Amino acid sequence: MRVTRRWVAATGLAAVMAGCTAGSVTGPSNARTTDPDLRPQPNSGYDAWVAAFRNRAMQQGISQATLNAGFRNAGFLPGVVKRDRNQTEFSRTLEDYLAIVASPEKVAAGRSNYRQRAALLGEIETRYGVPTSVIAAIWGMESNYGTRRGDISVISATSTLAYDGRRGAFFEKQLIESLRILQKGDVAASGLVGSWAGAMGHTQFIPTTYAAYAVDFRGDGRRDIWSDDPTDGLASAAAYLKASGWQRGKPWGQEVRLPSGFNTALAGRDKRRAVSEWSALGVKTVTGGSVPDHGAAALLLPSGPSGPAFLAFRNFNVILRYNNSENYGIGVGYLSDRIVGAGPLSASFPPDRYGLTIDDRRRLQKQLTAAGFDTGGTDGVIGPKSEAAIRSYQTSRGLPVTGAPSRELLAMLG
Repeated sequence: MRVTRRWVAATGLAAVMAGCTAGSVTGPSNARTTDPDLRPQPNSGYDAWVAAFRNRAMQQGISQATLNAGFRNAGFLPGVVKRDRNQTEFSRTLEDYLAIVASPEKVAAGRSNYRQRAALLGEIETRYGVPTSVIAAIWGMESNYGTRRGDISVISATSTLAYDGRRGAFFEKQLIESLRILQKGDVAASGLVGSWAGAMGHTQFIPTTYAAYAVDFRGDGRRDIWSDDPTDGLASAAAYLKASGWQRGKPWGQEVRLPSGFNTALAGRDKRRAVSEWSALGVKTVTGGSVPDHGAAALLLPSGPSGPAFLAFRNFNVILRYNNSENYGIGVGYLSDRIVGAGPLSASFPPDRYGLTIDDRRRLQKQLTAAGFDTGGTDGVIGPKSEAAIRSYQTSRGLPVTGAPSRELLAMLG
């Protein structure tokens, strides 16, 4: 299942691709970018495109003053085009995904922010019916609790992508809505920043989704999702989920236990059954009790029959309106549960394709780093830095250079 960030066609919500926002696990910080290819650079073709676009924008109600303000410090960003054309679509296992988005550090940060914002989150739940923990989890997934909201000019990013033309019509719509945001006075041009693909604020709305669903929670006349105050950002996420069909008082789903010999062909998001039917088939809570009936549910087995199993209720599909990835939906649900005190998953994940468990991979990373081959962390996720460390180690020992972990390599590092 894909967990890279991509535009969700049905809603236009969330970030675009891997690496563009916090929803891609880390995302950019709010300090102004120092990357030179993410700063405006001369481009005569872009300038000509903007000149023609100004006429189209004015025909759609954008004033000359707004255009002047929006484009005063905007320009062509070659780094945006590079990132758009070099997206790497890849699949992460649920185990790896949760190790990143719901690591012990992320859970601890979530609990701390949850306590600090408890009153605000409670007000938001009262108004929109979305649980405080779910909103906090989306906040954590999308911007690491507001610490990584994006630092790139949205006007520059969306105009660059509209000019580039790969998805020109889509990004021109985003650009028009970005200018409407300025025209309505929700934020100044200098504050209209986000990811390299235009996702903005605490909960990473794209401009068209902002236009449709952002809210002014305190009634101060501005829908401000960019500032340090997360009020409007969190409330807007809740408003969006409510509009998408969130059922008040119902959970997203829960981990369950399957009986021996269970027919796993019954699993899948499109194979919903009444809880009574699942119970009749032997599905129980992880403690062995009866599954509470919250309506029809789908059985998800993202790691196969030997990994964790989940029953996903209707609200799970609502979460997927934010990002249509099962791993994302489970990530939000799992992190939301952990934030309010739940423990880790009950079931273990099976070994990976190399025969390694996550504890094996963590040990491998620690041993490589101790040997002078920095893996960039010891979370058990074998990413580019770990692969580079393995290659360096293999080269130093005269071994075949594969960059792949193995039980033999783990034993060798001892």
